[in-house]
This record gives sequence, C-alpha cells and structure tokens, in this order.
Amino acid sequence: MIRLTFVLAVLATGPAFGATGTDPDWPCIQRKQPHLSMGQVWTGPIPDEAVLELARDPQIAQLAERLEQRRLPMPDAEAAIAEFAETAGNAELTALMQAIFERIERDRGALIAGIARYGQAQQDMSQRIEDQRAAMAALEAAEPPDFDAIDAAETTLDWEQRIFTERGQSLTYVCETPVILEQRVFALGRAIVTHLD
Repeated sequence: MIRLTFVLAVLATGPAFGATGTDPDWPCIQRKQPHLSMGQVWTGPIPDEAVLELARDPQIAQLAERLEQRRLPMPDAEAAIAEFAETAGNAELTALMQAIFERIERDRGALIAGIARYGQAQQDMSQRIEDQRAAMAALEAAEPPDFDAIDAAETTLDWEQRIFTERGQSLTYVCETPVILEQRVFALGRAIVTHLD
C-alpha cells in the first residue's frame, strides 16, 4: 500500500500534456510551433526564385549542411561564413541562408512530429497505469485477497511507473531541442547578414 501511495504521488506530479496549447499530444512546456518562417530568423533580403535555385548549388548546399550541424561551434561557423563571404555576393549569401533554413526547418519538423508521438505514448502509458491502479485496488478489496495476484500487479505497476517517470524526465532535453535549433538558425542568419552589402 505504501508503494501505491508513492505511485499516486508521482503520477500527480507528472507532466501536464498540452499545457500550453490546444494539441493534447504536445507534452512540452514550450509552445508548439510546428513551422518557422524565414522572416522570423532572417533580416536580409527575401529570397526570390533565382536565390531559391542558387540555394541548390552544390557548394552552397555543402556549406549549409556543415553550418547547420550543432556540433560545429558558432565561432567556427562564423569563420566559415566570413570565408565564403569573401567571394560571395548578396545573392549567394541569401542562398546560403535559405539552404541552412531549409535543412534546419526539415530537421526541426521531424523532431516536433517525434515529440508529439512521444507525448501520445506517454498519455497511453498514463492510462495503462490508471487502469492497473484500478485493477490493483479491486484485488486489494477482494475477500479473501489474492496476495500473489496483488504482488504481481504491484510489480507490473512499479515497472510501468518507473518507465513513465524516466521518459518524463528525458522530456526536458527533448523539448528544448526545437528551441536550440531556432537559436542556431537565428545566430547563423545574424552572422550571414553582417556580410551583406
């Protein structure tokens, strides 16, 4: 019974699903913003058709792929942008930003979809735990109580609760990742725009 009380206390302090929006599958405190727009992260010229085509240039695409990687420190990214800017005009610099934005937006969108699936899985597990709690309460109330069944139910409930809690704890990092990507694309845009004529 002590374990059951502990489980109830932990469940009561679990994550609030959809607390900041209308999506019940969104488990993060941060507001769900499925897509970014270029205007949110870029103060330079609006890319036209020629720039969009130029963003597919292999040299620009390769540099964009390198710059978007979070393991590349920003000072190194800024140095690579400065080196590129020595021979690039406004169109090439804007195309570089477009190529970076497309990659980060794609990765961020996939991450947000994964977080939503994760949130749904947590909700499903929460419901299973509730059902197991109700079943265990019924076993405890039975006359005479089946102690073997109660022990088995308690073991299952403890295991499910442990998994639920560990997954909930990992949400902190997972939920911060889209924000980190937003900060990355904004910082890269700021670095690129300083080289525009």
